[in-house]
Amino acid sequence: MADKDLRFSLGIHAAKSLPALRDKVKRYEDLGFDALHLPDHLGAPAPFPVLTAIASATSRVRLGTYVLNAGFYKPALLARDAGEVDQLSGGRLDLGLGAGYVREEFEAAELPYPTARERVDYLQHVTVYMKKHLPTVPILIAGNGNRLLTIAAQHADIIGLTGASSGDAADPLAERVDFVRNAAGERFADLELNLAITAVPSGDSEQPDLALTRRFVDLSDEQLLALPSVLAGSPRGIADTLLGYREKYGLTSFTFQENHVDTIAKVIAEVR
Repeated sequence: MADKDLRFSLGIHAAKSLPALRDKVKRYEDLGFDALHLPDHLGAPAPFPVLTAIASATSRVRLGTYVLNAGFYKPALLARDAGEVDQLSGGRLDLGLGAGYVREEFEAAELPYPTARERVDYLQHVTVYMKKHLPTVPILIAGNGNRLLTIAAQHADIIGLTGASSGDAADPLAERVDFVRNAAGERFADLELNLAITAVPSGDSEQPDLALTRRFVDLSDEQLLALPSVLAGSPRGIADTLLGYREKYGLTSFTFQENHVDTIAKVIAEVR
């Protein structure tokens, strides 16, 4: 995988108006980002209408979800909506799927909140349906647990990793990559391994803002700075770190947050 080009994705939020949305996504495309992703939460913009608007304002950048809560959708209806976005975008959709985890959102949607096992089972059901009915649309599955990563390794095209491990591995990210490799078998060489980045420096600082990362893990600042998902240094230094991730772990795809855009645009310029 060391010879694969790096791909840079950006998780974005919808703008308050269509002209503002069109302006910013065109800017992100011009800066060199490879994909723009939307989340899927109640209270956030509906992904598919916004992705359709983004498609009309861009020509190259891929469009995706990071990630849809599979429990919100019946497979046939999801395939219909995703297929339309893929067609209207000229085949640029990457369909990101997850098992869902926020009980309050299920309750607000008047849906039962299944057990963790049931949610992962349903994710597999939806994924298999999508692969059959939308065979040309790449599937991204993001997560960390063994069962979810097994499903991802066996069915998805892009694996979203968190860099965490449920055990005491000396290198948790390497342990998760090895797990995916063993679960994927012969498919592994064709998989794209993605890492979601939660912190990067901004402005002239070379130290990252750790506020977002703290929302996910309860660690000291020193421990947070050691996470693979936390990047520090100059744009050239960050570029070297990502190239090192490619060499060491086979990671070739990285997803950033919208407030990272100016820093990562400089990183993209360093590697291309």
